[in-house]
This record gives sequence, C-alpha cells and structure tokens, in this order.
Amino acid sequence: MEFKTIAEMFLNVTKAYPDKELFTEKVNGEWVGDKGKEIYEMVKDASFGLAAVGINPGDNAAILSTNCRRWAYSDYAIATRRAASVTVYPTLISSQVQYILNHSDAKLVFAQDKEQMDKLLEIRNQCPELETIVHFDETLSYDEDGILSFNELMAKGIAFQESSSAYDFEAEALKVKPDDILTLLYTSGTTGNPKGVMLTHNNLVSNILSSNARLNVVDTDKFLSFLPLSHSFERLGDYVGTSSGANITYAEAMDKVIDNLQEVAPTHAMSVPRLYEKMYAGVQAKFAAGSFIKRKIAAWAVKTGYEYVAARNAGNISAKLAKKKKRADKLVFSKVQALLGPNFKLFASGGAPLAADIGKFFDAAGVLILEGYGLSETSPVICVNPAHDYRFGTVGPPIDGVEVKIAADGEILSRGPHIMKGYYKDEAGTREAINEDGWFHTGDIGVIEDGYLRITDRKKNIIVTAGGKNIAPAPIEAALIMNKLFEQALVLGDRRKFVSAVLVPNFVELSAWAADNDITDTTPEALIENDKVKAMLEAEVESIMQAFSSYESVKKFFLLPKEFSVEDGTLTPTLKIKKRVVEERFKSQIDALYE
Repeated sequence: MEFKTIAEMFLNVTKAYPDKELFTEKVNGEWVGDKGKEIYEMVKDASFGLAAVGINPGDNAAILSTNCRRWAYSDYAIATRRAASVTVYPTLISSQVQYILNHSDAKLVFAQDKEQMDKLLEIRNQCPELETIVHFDETLSYDEDGILSFNELMAKGIAFQESSSAYDFEAEALKVKPDDILTLLYTSGTTGNPKGVMLTHNNLVSNILSSNARLNVVDTDKFLSFLPLSHSFERLGDYVGTSSGANITYAEAMDKVIDNLQEVAPTHAMSVPRLYEKMYAGVQAKFAAGSFIKRKIAAWAVKTGYEYVAARNAGNISAKLAKKKKRADKLVFSKVQALLGPNFKLFASGGAPLAADIGKFFDAAGVLILEGYGLSETSPVICVNPAHDYRFGTVGPPIDGVEVKIAADGEILSRGPHIMKGYYKDEAGTREAINEDGWFHTGDIGVIEDGYLRITDRKKNIIVTAGGKNIAPAPIEAALIMNKLFEQALVLGDRRKFVSAVLVPNFVELSAWAADNDITDTTPEALIENDKVKAMLEAEVESIMQAFSSYESVKKFFLLPKEFSVEDGTLTPTLKIKKRVVEERFKSQIDALYE
C-alpha cells in the first residue's frame, strides 16, 4: 500500500478494509471494535467538526488521553484537517499540562474522561490560546461554552458538511504535504521542561515503511497497544499495524496486559524492558517455588533451550536436540508461551536497554523479542534487529535509509529522513541537536560491531568518579535487576569516591526468604531495616559485582520500601527512572553512604 502522508495512509486503509474491524477496545467488559468504513465516517465527521469550531490547517490540537479508539480517531481527524496533534501524557499533573498547551499554542484539546477534564477546567483560564475542549465520555455534561463531547463535535461536522458543499474531505486530506508537521511530540524527559519535537508526515512515513521491512507485519496480524500513544514508540507501532491493515486492540491498563494478552491473542506488541523484566522475574519465581523435581526439570529445560538456540543459530540442529526441545516446550516453556496467547509472533523492545540475558532466556523459551533503538527526535526508530539474524546485547543494524556513525567521543549520531524538523520554538536547541551536515546528536554512547549497534549508556549518565574513572551504570543496573531479589536499581557515584546504588527489593521474594529465616515482621519497611536482611542483600550485591572491575563495583547501597513509579514522580511515563528526582529526594541517604 503506497502513501506519502499519514492522512493518505488513513484514507487508503479504511477504503481497502471497509468491513474489517481495525480498532478494538474493551467497553463494559466486552471487546468491541469499529470497521474501516465506520472509522472513515467518524474521522470524516470529526475532521469537519474541527473545521466547524475554527481549527484551520497549520493549527495545533492536543490529545490528553490513555490509549483508546478515540485517541486514534482524534489523531486522524487532526491529520486530515491538515493540523498538527500535540501529545500530552495523561499521567501529567495540571500544571504540566498547562505548560504544554501554552507552549504548543494548542487551540483545542481532546480529553478522555472526568479526571482529564478536571485538570483542564482547573487551568483553562491560564491557557489563552485554548478555545475548545472535546471530551470522549458521553456521560459527562458541561454548560460552559467551548466544551463539547466527541459526538457533539461529529454532529457539528455533519452540519458543516451540509452547509459547505464545496468543502471536500478527501480533497482536503490529500492536500497534506510530506513536509507538513504531523505532530508536536512532547518528550517525557527525565529533567526540565519537555521539548516539543516537530515530526513531519514524511518523518513518520519513512519510519513506518523501513521499520516494517524488519517486522514484516501483514493484514492478518493483531497488535496489543498498551504503551502510551503520547510516546513515539507505541505511536509508530500502531501506525505500522494500521498501515498494514492489521487490527489494533487497546489494552485496558498496564496492570491488565498479561490478562489482555491471553484474551486478545495478539501477534505483536511493543514494550519497554520493564515488562520483560517483570515477566522474567515472575517465571523465575515460579521455577524457584516448585518442588525439587520441578526445579530440576525447569533447569534442564532452560539448558536445553540455550543449546537449541545455539544450534539453530549455527544451522545444525540434530534430530536428538529437536526432540529434547520439543519435550522442554511441552513440560516447561509452553507455560511461558501461554502467557502471551496462541498466536503470538514477537515483541518489539525499545525505550531503554534490554538485558541480553533476558532476551536470551525468552528466545530459549520460544518467545522472540526484537530490540530496537531510537528517540522521539528520530521518529523514533534508528535501528532494529532483523528477525532472521537478531543479536541480543545489540539494537541491530540501521533501518533502510538511515545513517549511523560514532563520533570521536563515542556519541551515536544519525542522519536521514527520520530526523525531526526541529524543536518547537527552540532554534538554539535545534542547532545544538542537529549539526550543519544534518547529523543528529543522540546523547547516547555506543559502538558498531559487524554492522550492529550496541548502546553502552546515555552520555549524560556516564559516571566519572573522583578518581577519574569513567563508568557506564546501565550494565551494572541490568546485572542487579536480573537477580530475583531486586526489582529496581539506580547506580550513582558521579564525582564521588566510589560507586553506590539505590535499590528496591523484590518484596515477594524477600518476604519468602524472611519467613524461612524466622523473621516475623515482613512489611517492606521492617524488612529493609532488618540487620539479617541487610547482611544477606549485601552478600548478594557483592556476588553480583564479581562480574565487574573493582572501580565499577557497587560498594554501598540503601534500600527503599516501595517501587519508583510514575505516580510519585520518580519514573517517566515510559518507565525510566528520573535520576535527578531520585538524587534530590533521597539526598540525605545518598550523602550518608559517603560519610
């Protein structure tokens, strides 16, 4: 299917699949969806509705919602109106929403429900450009001017069509140029105010086509969408699925993903490593909780899985090994595969480094995870591992049309049709990010090995100790959270005498250990203060650090009684730890480690 803009893609897909359910979500306990011809009509009416309320080509309209059908329909309505969508994470507080709406000059905002409406009503008077609010919840009712439901917006669109016969929906949509701005994508950011990344239709179209050359999505596939659509990674994944005629099904919530995988039986999903880490920890905990015989069988199955993968990669699977793997699948790995449903093909992983050992484990279990790499500013994909030759510990080769090189200081640079137009209202920031030859500075450090890119860390995350040693914290953090006793880890030590860490234990595992060691108070707060527990965890950390040189090793740490979260401000919406926030919030505990 050929297309040069997202608006053209929408028209082509809805016409090619008029009777196919393209978008699905759960409503009142039932999975319901819309067919191509129904979606076309809704988006057409909403696009006319935008015209009716004064949204003109070149204007900006925001979307403040979790993933749902109307998020997508709003996006396509904005695109076909030749305006630009502004992404706003629904987890942001009202003051942060206010900043983005004002910075982006948004004239209209789509809002999901009462929770988001309450934020908007609180800040509406402080957003001088904001003229219209459209909410998705038809049970809500507001008497104020400039507030409509989505149905009311479509009704305005229908009336506008009847009174403006010269205005043609498809003709307008096809006037969109590849270099027009499709979206202002506000980065979640771990520090400071978010930047508005200007991505064009061509940026996304080039990325869709080149990414799918690696993923090979077809119209019989189904995506489960659960990462925020406000983030470029999930948005690109949904576009890849839609452009291929695949179904996009929206998960109920992040904590329902495993349930929804089994209910929906998708073929594809996009996720950040946190999901795989939790799945891995859960599987390992089940192995450990089994009887002696079951533990032995699990260990045998994993060993067999690794042997099978090595033989497969070398192209010499023996009949005996194939038979062993089949038995391992039946006895052990079928339970892992069952978590994902019967049709599952692959996960795409991005947003943060995936520990190679986790990728290798799932590969042995028959679950394919293809790790890729990119940023909001790169639409977002730069590299993806190919399904026929994936290499864990790398993010794969660059996708078609994308150039990558390593600067003298180790920073990864990229150039091509995927690079953003710039930061909105920030020419200086744009010049700093993209040099005069068109190379974008990613801020990541990496190396290219046999054409495959390997990320070592974020440039700004590199720790330089007081002794002048350069340390990449990512591999150390990955090693810590691979241990079943630790849930999250943040490694510190910049300009300090040694490396330290903030650790969040896995309290399920820790409570079980405590019960076996006659510790009666197993609340998280009590466990992290218990001398026996601390001594055991110190020994565990010391053992993990054997894989690192002395100057890289975590010498001291302190424990937290609960996980970092988006809600408490210590995680970004894409589940990255906000290092600066953690350092500020726990400054006294960190300083105490060095006293």
